[in-house]
Amino acid sequence: MSRIQSCFEQLKAVQRKALIPYVTAGDSSPQLTVPLMHAMVEAGANIIELGVPFSDPMADGPVIQQACERALSHGVTLSNVLAMVAEFRQQDNQTPVVLMGYLNPIEVMGYQTFAEAAAAAGVDGVLTVDLPPEEAGPLAEQLTANGIDTIYLLAPTTAEARIKTICDSASGFIYYVSLKGVTGANTLDVDAVNDQLSRIRQFTQLPVGVGFGIRDAETAKAVAQTADAIVVGSAIVKKIAAGNDDQTTIAAVKTLLGSMRKAIDV
Repeated sequence: MSRIQSCFEQLKAVQRKALIPYVTAGDSSPQLTVPLMHAMVEAGANIIELGVPFSDPMADGPVIQQACERALSHGVTLSNVLAMVAEFRQQDNQTPVVLMGYLNPIEVMGYQTFAEAAAAAGVDGVLTVDLPPEEAGPLAEQLTANGIDTIYLLAPTTAEARIKTICDSASGFIYYVSLKGVTGANTLDVDAVNDQLSRIRQFTQLPVGVGFGIRDAETAKAVAQTADAIVVGSAIVKKIAAGNDDQTTIAAVKTLLGSMRKAIDV
């Protein structure tokens, strides 16, 4: 059983929902990332989504685009991100880590080399935003061979036939994008999200996480009524961008996540 599957089964057994924070690796400095990952676990995170900085993050809004720029200004590469996961694993061998990013850096490294290095580092899942399932075969085969889940996005505009295709290709969990547009945009329509989760669950037994609109404890609580996981990204990255130093940044992120943890556990 994978760490991701085990995590969801343990949470389901105690009727809790997963809290999945996103941070861009190397933002605002490479030295902050691993301590921040540990702090997020202390604050109640169940799975960590670690963004691989990329120069053209097309699915992301200005907040995460700027996070990528800050990380890239420090020269953070995919190899550096894997090294951060390996460092995190020295103290935490339980919390699943999912890499979220774009295909180009993986393609440059090579699918087999990446999958083997990711497994060795302790990566549990990979979400490649710009890789549709129809073209994901070669990478997905390498990830599966190395025990890594392949996670896909579903959008509000995804047709039912394609929902089935994506669900059939996915492992670990399904990531439902709750908004039309990029990360950090628009206002969440909780009723519409609930309707879409019902449609998705017709095609999969995998847990379904919701992201792209979780801003605070209130939105986290509302979505957690039906979702299996809450993914929060831009709200955390804003705290990182506003931080004056590592300690105040970590404290601000822990406060935000702690409030969400408390809200979704009610």
